[in-house]
Amino acid sequence: MILLRVVAVTIAVAALAVFVYIAFKLTLTPVNDNGQAGGNTDPGHSLRFYADQPAKDAALQIGGNLALLAPLGVLLPIVWRTLRGPLRLALVAGMFSLAIEITQGMFVMGRAFDIDDVILNVAGVVIAYFLLGRRLSRTVRGT
Repeated sequence: MILLRVVAVTIAVAALAVFVYIAFKLTLTPVNDNGQAGGNTDPGHSLRFYADQPAKDAALQIGGNLALLAPLGVLLPIVWRTLRGPLRLALVAGMFSLAIEITQGMFVMGRAFDIDDVILNVAGVVIAYFLLGRRLSRTVRGT
């Protein structure tokens, strides 16, 4: 049983490394936005903007931000039992998302800081934890 746990945690660590690479690649690659990228520090502003867009565009933006960091809600509790729980995961996800958004806003052409992205990223992590991460972590790592 211990060997299976070690293998499962090792796989989770590898998956986490791959995930972090892909997340950084997706979010920190410059894009050609024709000068339209604008920052947002007003919670809800971008969400209201998405609500006024066609449903497909809004679903892509909102769903993409919910899904972007969601794997953290599954992988982190497997790798570190101390990260079980929605509040701890929300804090870690918030710091990770803030790091991405600040880097985008300061250094990546065609990207901008958006607090609504942080909110959606954190919500996606917590949702993933409740849907799969909590149960999977307890199964792999025990109570």
